[in-house]
Amino acid sequence: MKQLDVVTFGEAMTMFMANEPGSLHEVSQFTRELAGAETNVAIGLARLGFGSGWASKVGNDAFGKFITTRLQNENVNINHVLLDNKYPTGFQLKSMVVEGDPEVQYFRKGSAASHLKPTDFNEEYFLGAKHLHMTGIPLAISDSARAFAKHALAFMKTNGRKISLDPNLRPTLWASQEEMVKEINEAAFKVDYVLPGLAEGEILTGFSNPRDIASFYLDKGVELVVIKLGPAGAFYKTATEEGTVLGFPVEKVVDTVGAGDGFAVGVISGLLEGLSIHEAVVRGNAIGSLAVQSPGDNDGYPTKVQLERYIEKNIQGVK
Repeated sequence: MKQLDVVTFGEAMTMFMANEPGSLHEVSQFTRELAGAETNVAIGLARLGFGSGWASKVGNDAFGKFITTRLQNENVNINHVLLDNKYPTGFQLKSMVVEGDPEVQYFRKGSAASHLKPTDFNEEYFLGAKHLHMTGIPLAISDSARAFAKHALAFMKTNGRKISLDPNLRPTLWASQEEMVKEINEAAFKVDYVLPGLAEGEILTGFSNPRDIASFYLDKGVELVVIKLGPAGAFYKTATEEGTVLGFPVEKVVDTVGAGDGFAVGVISGLLEGLSIHEAVVRGNAIGSLAVQSPGDNDGYPTKVQLERYIEKNIQGVK
């Protein structure tokens, strides 16, 4: 297994995607897939040729075996995935939609991943990576997982690693919006790159203008803020530069789930390669646009060659 460039952590679930449109209770056939914001990022980076690792817990069950096997097949390092003999792996059901966002029902309460705790943290494993990517989901799923996330953040920051955060707000997992905003922002103020969607930025900061949202975090010491604007592209800002990068035109949106994670893959990979912020955001927009054109959470993510060809072919549409 290659040396790690990026490590992430969180909960993965087995996902059953409906093979036909309609309410989930009416669907008779489903396709099994993998779901999880952090595993999406790990898979996307691995497809681009980076050494990516994912840390978590899965149950000692068929779903857990499916997840670890799938990640191994995607060349994601799973040496920090712990097997739990007591608690199960979570799963979810996802509808097929003609347009818009799909319906998703989760069966994750009490899962193995929600029992991740600070004493599970392997310092040597995390130190092997140059970059930590995290989302707000582990902060939400349980008190122990939140403690693990805070420990990972503090440890990697102390050891000089770059850290990115995608808020990935999941209001239903939190006791209140106030708690969600407090905990997510507490983490965001400590990272290098914050990657919210526009609606998320409004909830977290109280501002609606992308420039104001970015300034809210920059004033707290964050190095770079990139705000996803949906089809309009993305806005980025640092202490010295800012800009808007238009989105890539998409003829038909098949499924929006996973687009934000694909965007993170593009931005992180570009920055790791030394691209300019503008070029990294172009890459993020490109992968996000590919993601919405496929039904699975991550099956639209490209290889490095596919990404370069896609950008070269479609870049005129974003100028």
